[in-house]
Parts: sequence; C-alpha cells; structure tokens
Amino acid sequence: MNHNHNWAGNYKYSASELHTPETLEQVREIVARSRRIKVLGTRHSFNGIADSSEMQLSLEKLNRVIALDRENHRVTVEGGIRYGDLCRYLNDQGYALHNLASLPHITVAGACATATHGSGVRNANLAAAVHSMEIVRADGDMMHFSQDHEDGVNGAAVGLGGLGVVTKITLDIIPAFEMSQYVYENLPLENLEEHFDEITSSAYSVSLFTDWKESRFNQVWLKHRMVDGTSAGMRLEFFGATRAPRNVHPVPGYTAENCSEQLGIPGPWFERLPHFRMEFTPSAGEELQSEYFVPRQVAYQALCAIDELREHIAPLLYVSEVRTIAEDELWMSPCYKQDSVAIHFTWKPYWQAVQQVLPMIEERLSTFAASPHWAKLFTMPPAQLQALYERLPDFRKLLLRCDPEGKFRNQFLNTYLMGTDRYK
Repeated sequence: MNHNHNWAGNYKYSASELHTPETLEQVREIVARSRRIKVLGTRHSFNGIADSSEMQLSLEKLNRVIALDRENHRVTVEGGIRYGDLCRYLNDQGYALHNLASLPHITVAGACATATHGSGVRNANLAAAVHSMEIVRADGDMMHFSQDHEDGVNGAAVGLGGLGVVTKITLDIIPAFEMSQYVYENLPLENLEEHFDEITSSAYSVSLFTDWKESRFNQVWLKHRMVDGTSAGMRLEFFGATRAPRNVHPVPGYTAENCSEQLGIPGPWFERLPHFRMEFTPSAGEELQSEYFVPRQVAYQALCAIDELREHIAPLLYVSEVRTIAEDELWMSPCYKQDSVAIHFTWKPYWQAVQQVLPMIEERLSTFAASPHWAKLFTMPPAQLQALYERLPDFRKLLLRCDPEGKFRNQFLNTYLMGTDRYK
C-alpha cells in the first residue's frame, strides 16, 4: 500500500513524516515534540480528515487486547487494533460487539472517531460501544474520558482525530451469538412507502442495495440472529422481492467469493455482520465514497428525492446502500438523539463528474437536514454542516482544552469545525 495515499488512492497526504511508535512512551514523546500531527488509521477516509501538513502517526504496532473484564462485560484494547482481529479474540472468549461496519479491516479507534456504523433499527453506531478512552493530548500528557465520570465520553468518542491520539479504548461487549444471512432481489422502491419500518426491522441488521438504474433495490441483505439454533427468514418472498438462489456481491457483476456467507448458513456474528470477509483484504479499490444521514421518519421521502436524480447518479455509481442506525448521545455523531437512515454511494473513480452530482444530492436532501459522513466526500458549505450539530460549541471547547494550539487540527477540521483556516 502506498503510504502517501489513502486506501482508495483518491487522496494524497501532504505529511512529510510518518512515525510508527511501538510503545505508549514513544507516542507521548513524538506528540510532545511535534508541531502539527495527525493519527493515520487504515487510510479508509476519502477526504483530508486524517491529513497533516507535517507529521502523521500510525498506531499499527499498538494493536493488542489489554484486558477482558468479564464482570462488567467490557474489553480494553490499544488504539491500533482492527475489528477483524478483535472480533476473533472476543468470539473465542464467548463475547461479541453489538455491531460491525461492512469492512472488518478498519481500526476501532478510526471507526469510532468518525461515527462509522453498521445497520439495525436498534443498533447505534460503533462509537456508542465506547465506555472509556485514553488519549495523548497535545502536550504529551494523558487524558481519560469515561461514562463513569461527569466529564463523560459522549464528547470524545466521536473525536474526529482532533482531541489527541487515542491509545486505549474500553468497549461494552455482549455475549457471542450466531447469525444467518439471506439476500432478496428486486424490491420496488414504492413498497417502502407503507413498509419501511417493517422491512428495516425484519432482521437484526438490514442493508438495501441499488444501482439507481431503476426505482428499485437490487438486493436486500437480512442478517438474522439465531435464536435456539434457528433463524427467521426462510420465506421465498419478501415485500415483493424474491430470495436469491446463490451467493451474490452487492455490486452487480462482481463475484461473491469475498462476501460474507449467505443462503441462511449459520455462522458466528463476526462472520455475518460485515458484508466482506476479513481474509480478503480490500484491494486499493478504485472507488470514491459519499454518505448522508437523514432522520428515519423521512427516509422514504429522501429516497424518492434521490430517485429523481437517477439519470445523473447511475452512470457514475458502483452501488448505493441504505442502512438504519439507532440514535445515540455522542455530540459529533450524525445520529445524535435521532434514529437515522444512512444513504451511501460507492462511486466510480471519476471525481470531477461526482463533484458535479454531490451538490445536486445535497440540495435535494437539505430539506431533510441531511448530514454527511465525516470521512467521506461531500461538497456541503461549512456553515450548513455546522448548523446541524447542536453540541458543536461544546465540542469546540473540548478541542481547545485538549489541544489549545491546534496541533491535531488540520485544514479539514479548521474549515468544518472551527469555521476558520487560522491554524493551518
């Protein structure tokens, strides 16, 4: 992988140095002597949120499980651990996480920092599992956030990389469980008008995929929890969609070999919640990604607004995914106090053309107070984005407390959070 670029190859980092410390002491020393620094995770961001004008720091060597607390059902890990590795460990110990993103290859710290999510009407985003965390502040000292303290973790869990280096995270965990997955094909968009809540709550985790070539969803992925060794979802028909007779890939025409097991075959939670298998590392996928969150109660209207742009979207698109996320209390989460629906776009690598379509999508979705995923591509003006976050003033105070000089801020954070380029 080219360290100068992100995973998809669309963003080139401007940092001149990359440090890969092996101990907490080294992290503190590097941070204390740096002038501008950002933590780089698995490079799965599509914009400049993880960029730095001077120095980047990778936690890939700080990737261990530190402790398993069976009494309180929590696990403590270092900031560089990836979900795929943590999941195997937890499952071996009889535990699970409440949810996972589509890819198990991303780091826990990076996913939480950007409010990355899975799906499920009762499942909040991945950062909602954070019970406590330790960060190395700009001066090299440690700072601790916890649900047990008044200071709380709600302001820090979705920290956008601006508070410091997250070196330790404690997550709430649940007992391990088995799942099975079924895919249904060709669900008409109009069938969501009366049945959106039924469809999205018909399994533990539900994803709807479309290429927007027609007013329909090519695939509906239903991930069921096994109860007493059996799962629901045996029916041949689902709200007008028919059960897929073979394993499929979300992108039409692609082989399903790197996708998680379907056809109702039971397996552990961590092999069914992601769409893709851990052993198939995503190649530097030549793609771009955008995603917008809208309140769940207006999801059907928002999807109809997108449908009106089909002819502009479809030629540039690999696939679009629609998922539900439960509300949370995290200040900088797009799902703060709001049950949400995420509308995701995986674009072909034609940024100039995509850049023309995003403002059209954002304009249609502005009626529904849509907010973009922090680490994906959007063109929304900073003031419009800032107005969507009622706790932004509190988060700014927290940023200034942890990092008064702006060591961890960069052009992206200054533009979209601070409303200034003063700290460039």
